[in-house]
Amino acid sequence: MPEKVTVDVDGRQLTLSNLDKVLYPATGFTKGEVIDYYTRIAPVLLPYLADRPLTIKRYPDGVDGPFFFEKNAARGTPSWVRTVTLPAPGSTKDRETIDYIVVDDLPTLVRLANLAALELHVPQWKVPKRARTPRTDLLVFDLDPGPPATITQCCQVALLLRDVLESDGFTPRAKTSGSKGMQLSAAIDVDDQDLPSQYAHALAIQLEAEHPDLVVSRMTKSLRPGKVLVDWSQNSPAKTTVAPYSLRARAEPTVSTPLDWDEVTDGTSGGELRFLATDVLERVSQRGDLFGPVLDDGNRRRLTPSMATR
Repeated sequence: MPEKVTVDVDGRQLTLSNLDKVLYPATGFTKGEVIDYYTRIAPVLLPYLADRPLTIKRYPDGVDGPFFFEKNAARGTPSWVRTVTLPAPGSTKDRETIDYIVVDDLPTLVRLANLAALELHVPQWKVPKRARTPRTDLLVFDLDPGPPATITQCCQVALLLRDVLESDGFTPRAKTSGSKGMQLSAAIDVDDQDLPSQYAHALAIQLEAEHPDLVVSRMTKSLRPGKVLVDWSQNSPAKTTVAPYSLRARAEPTVSTPLDWDEVTDGTSGGELRFLATDVLERVSQRGDLFGPVLDDGNRRRLTPSMATR
């Protein structure tokens, strides 16, 4: 295959390079296959990236090589790529602002895949084109197992969280992280950007009190072995979570994969919940987007201060 090829992606001319370069040595998965995956999964992936400032993890030499996070739009970013300039408090590079890329279309996604941006991470808030300020619209719980706990215990905690969230009127959905844990998300309507963290923290403390042998709400490492950390802090406006359908930089091209609740229930008995890019493409073709309810305004529940007091 030529070292470089020029392709038309929805009217944009993109030069793709080194398509035969292996980015996942354990399986021989190439950059061309990464681009192909992101192109084919785009119809269900793009809605989770739209209007959200993006943080990427780039692996130019593959998953076994060095990587770097990238928030600021790289030099040479085409003018047609949407960017948003936002404050950068506490920037490690002493920036006052960051020019984030926002992936609203397929050409932007393909361009990032060509840069070996394997992982796509987004916040729980949007910057709509006509909005003056960011709008928080998602609640997230990151379930992180402390060995010897595994995703099996994460499924147990996910079901406990689901029951509490549904009793509060939310419509939660679960997905694998593509690594070792899981995430739960739900659509919310909220004015105070700090309230989602307060509410999630209250739920984590409640579950820890009710299931002390299974759940921990604090990040102290000594407390975590054999338990699942319910990481409520991912709701901070400064933090991001891996997007649904994003690849992960593991030994194999695993994907953060939406689940139905029957799969989560089966997972409590040790069911396999590990999906590769090819698996996810097949799942979506057969079952559609299982995470879709978190984008449905009809499922958006108002989050109030009283709900954070339990």
